Amino acid sequence: MNRRTGTLLAFLPTLAVVAGFLFCLPSRLFDAPYSTVLLDRDGQLLDASIAADGQWRFPADRELPAKFVQALVIREDRRFFRHIGVDPLAVARALVTNVRRGEVVSGASTITMQVIRLSRGKRPRVVGEKLVEAVLALRLGLTTGKQGVLRLFASNAPFGGNVVGFEAASWRWFGRDPDTLSWAECAALAVLPNSPGLVHPGRNRSDLLERRNTLLDELARRGVIDGDTQRLAKAEP
Repeated sequence: MNRRTGTLLAFLPTLAVVAGFLFCLPSRLFDAPYSTVLLDRDGQLLDASIAADGQWRFPADRELPAKFVQALVIREDRRFFRHIGVDPLAVARALVTNVRRGEVVSGASTITMQVIRLSRGKRPRVVGEKLVEAVLALRLGLTTGKQGVLRLFASNAPFGGNVVGFEAASWRWFGRDPDTLSWAECAALAVLPNSPGLVHPGRNRSDLLERRNTLLDELARRGVIDGDTQRLAKAEP
């Protein structure tokens, strides 16, 4: 075996790992059916029918409102715009917290990792699966871009009942175009993907209100909204 062949063989494992990483994502992360949506010439909703799987899920074909993006990032992943899919600081913090508590109380999942988890269905929440999510999230973060990741999350996350996606939730829960939502409404929707069971006709409304107001307080504390906006938003039902 000559030196060139030996060098090539030595690099084969590395090349295999790189190739595996580059091609580890499917061409389409989500393949769920959409609702049939009827819009007027100005893009206003006239009618919609439920998707084939019994969910209200609207096609994701436009930018998310800035209010919702800011509320979601503060709620779910405050360093979202500063990492590439996995947040090392959040991982370290979660490890310390879990060791101190003696149980898993924090998973350090970023929004990008949550997109991967949603795309993989109901898999067991074990360490191996978290590692897979982290690798796939890094791959997604490197190629999709922040706005693309946000759209994937907002289009496929659960928003209570049989409502999937931010736009469907805006119409289902508030009866309005997403671009017209208030800070209070955007904050309410931002807390739902983490706890979609909070929306129910007969229970949990007080929990939803408390979590919405906590998020509004955090938005004010971080200077995203001013004090007057905070007070007016918390006064909304």
